[in-house]
Amino acid sequence: MRKLVPTITCLVLTVAACGGSGGGGSGGASSGGGSDPIRVGLIVSLTGNYTPLGSEDKKAVELAVEQVNAQGGLLGRKVELIQRDDKTAPDQAIVAFNQIKGQIDALIGPVFSNSALAIEPLAEREKIPQLSLAPAQEQVEPIKSYIFVTPALSNMYAERYLQYIKAQKITKIAVAHDTKSAYSVAGHKAMVALAPKYGVTVVVDEPYETTNSDFSAIFTHVRDSDAEALVFWGSGAPGVTAGKQYAASGLKVPLFLTAAQASKLWLEPMGSAAEGMTVQSAIGVIGDHLPDSKQKKVIDQMAVPFKQKYGYPPPQFAQDGYSASLLLFEAIKKAGSTDKQKVRQALETMDLWTPNGRFRYSPTDHSGLRPDFISVNTVKNGQFVPTEWAAEQLSKTVTAE
Repeated sequence: MRKLVPTITCLVLTVAACGGSGGGGSGGASSGGGSDPIRVGLIVSLTGNYTPLGSEDKKAVELAVEQVNAQGGLLGRKVELIQRDDKTAPDQAIVAFNQIKGQIDALIGPVFSNSALAIEPLAEREKIPQLSLAPAQEQVEPIKSYIFVTPALSNMYAERYLQYIKAQKITKIAVAHDTKSAYSVAGHKAMVALAPKYGVTVVVDEPYETTNSDFSAIFTHVRDSDAEALVFWGSGAPGVTAGKQYAASGLKVPLFLTAAQASKLWLEPMGSAAEGMTVQSAIGVIGDHLPDSKQKKVIDQMAVPFKQKYGYPPPQFAQDGYSASLLLFEAIKKAGSTDKQKVRQALETMDLWTPNGRFRYSPTDHSGLRPDFISVNTVKNGQFVPTEWAAEQLSKTVTAE
């Protein structure tokens, strides 16, 4: 197979961008030649419930931009980042998209699944390549020509947890999910559907809403059942609220949280209460625990300067933003221009290592990842540490690849 993955230094040389401000550029999208900048839109949540997610995506995309600009640009041109805030609201995401659609060559974001689903038909209609930072599988199932997803899909997170649950010889679980979050709804649906495949029975199934501030009823129902674990699907504030209340409840059934909590923005408010909890993440979050490999090199390419700049390791959401940048910039390089149709075609033939894992998009797969690149971690001393099972599985994945 033709190798498309460069070393750390070479990978930086293959992609290009420049630091962006919060304001938009003037004029329309670049025509694909000359010295005009390549204009990339970034729509993420910088206010509202998903601010912790969007702010980390923004930092990561800007880091990718800074790195490649230092190398002289892409296709002899600079990249201009045009940013907008969707305010964690689908209607505001639509407003943001309409503000910049005539100015951009491609789009990264949003991070809120509901916003991503709102923008998706607009990007498809305008034929703008979109690298979504949201994990809801409805974005790419069925396939839309110009829509690609960067995080592992909700159903992949569900399946990875079920693999781990089976390995732990757990056969009965409780599941709680946010009915107002497309990510949580999709993850819950996949977990319920896939559970029988892994010999697992869902004995408690509890819905809640994003605004819920009291999870005691859910914990009571779990306590009164024979569930051996509680899987919590939620993003933003509910993850912290439920985590703290779980720790205070005295519930002995282990709590399993998804990758939406794989961040210091969950760890810090949780404090010591997080110790021992199980949290999923992208492989890049636990890069320090991986053997030397192409995967580890591309993670370090991001993690080392990110930590130097911000003082903490890049969280889950930063991994998504940086991975999206590498994928988009490599596609533009392969296309040899910013022609939207050519960039879309280049994405569909992509084979690239990123902090989220190895992406292999195709005309029938606009997700490109496998569950193999998802880690299942335990919180130890305020850090995400892969479980023994995950460490073994991930080591096999990155060395075999």
